[in-house]
Amino acid sequence: MFADQPSRRQFVVGASLAGALSAMPSAVRAQGEDSAIRPFRVVIPERDIRALQRRIGETRWADTQPVPDDGQGVRRQTLEPLMRYWAQGYDWRKIEARLNALPMFLTRIDGLDVHFIHVRSRHENALPMILTHGWPGSILEFLKVIDPLTNPTAHGGKAEDAFHLVIPSIPGFGFSGKPTTPGWGSDHIGRVWAMLMQRVGYDRYVSQGGDCGSVISQRMALQHVPGLIGIHLNMPAVVPAGIAKILAAGDSAPATLTPGERGAFDQLEAFYRDNAAYAAMMNTRPQTIGYSLVDSPVGMAAWMYEKIGQWTYPAGNPERVLGRDAILDDLSLYWLTGTGASAARIYWEDHSNNFNARGIIDLPVAVSVFPGEIFRAPRSWAERCYTNLYYFNEARNGGHFAAWEQPTLFSEEVRAAFRPLR
Repeated sequence: MFADQPSRRQFVVGASLAGALSAMPSAVRAQGEDSAIRPFRVVIPERDIRALQRRIGETRWADTQPVPDDGQGVRRQTLEPLMRYWAQGYDWRKIEARLNALPMFLTRIDGLDVHFIHVRSRHENALPMILTHGWPGSILEFLKVIDPLTNPTAHGGKAEDAFHLVIPSIPGFGFSGKPTTPGWGSDHIGRVWAMLMQRVGYDRYVSQGGDCGSVISQRMALQHVPGLIGIHLNMPAVVPAGIAKILAAGDSAPATLTPGERGAFDQLEAFYRDNAAYAAMMNTRPQTIGYSLVDSPVGMAAWMYEKIGQWTYPAGNPERVLGRDAILDDLSLYWLTGTGASAARIYWEDHSNNFNARGIIDLPVAVSVFPGEIFRAPRSWAERCYTNLYYFNEARNGGHFAAWEQPTLFSEEVRAAFRPLR
């Protein structure tokens, strides 16, 4: 079970001090912590790739489901061909080279290595922005928006719309360190992001995110972390407390809801009824499911592919939107870094619903609602949560993985959203 799992030294450069610093109290770590920013390259050993291919080939498959649709989960006739290609035709080295062509770094914050991409625009007065991914996504969600956002003049935009980009891997995901103690929830990560932005030289910046990235961005705003001037969300947490209580109880929708609010209510009701079991498991038992996520590539792939398929717009055929290799790039990143369990733990740390309002945010907030999102947040709910909601737009295409699915449209939304804050 353990022999094929990659060790962190195989792909993390300069990851020393891990054991001693992670055990120290935060005040002590702050004094003695190495604040250096170290260059980073991905180098996955060939033996790890071969081990992945062998494990896929040795899969003991579940029998074919007795129903004609995906009502019981990912169908074998959908997953098996994709897994066969993962073992026999997919080439990890392509995405590895693509990542290594970017300026990537590690820095140690609160005793943990944080991995990030940092791309500066050539345009004067570019606005610094931190982009945060979600689950089961990764930093790979943002690769196609890096150039449109840092170099807008090459993509139909204006020089004054340029951004400097910082794209970190959430702790426990990808090439960042895996927390060995509790306490690495979204509040803590938001504070770490603020320290990261200061460390790379930005004392005035904006934050953008969907999924976990939306939660982290909102926690940054609620905490008024230093330097943050505004946030942009493509999955806002705006469900009012009263509505959340009704949904949790399984009661009927109030008759007073507007058509937009009723549509959001119905989407959430269907999600909780049919598709939220994965979140309940990771909220309460990430370690139990984690054994499968780090020991079986097909088990991990089924767990994550189901959500990629459901949340990509239009739902049901993510290969058509994202491409087969892009999906396997993401799955491979989880597998080759052994982060299936550690990534799931952010659900346990937050132990909360990512859709429900968590407080009133008074910093400037921009929202883009994409048609394939898990629920389409109505403006009326957003206005209750964000007292300075200065931008709200319903995009014409895209789903939960907006930047990954529709990089051009996502870039246009982000440019428009942050234009008033420059």
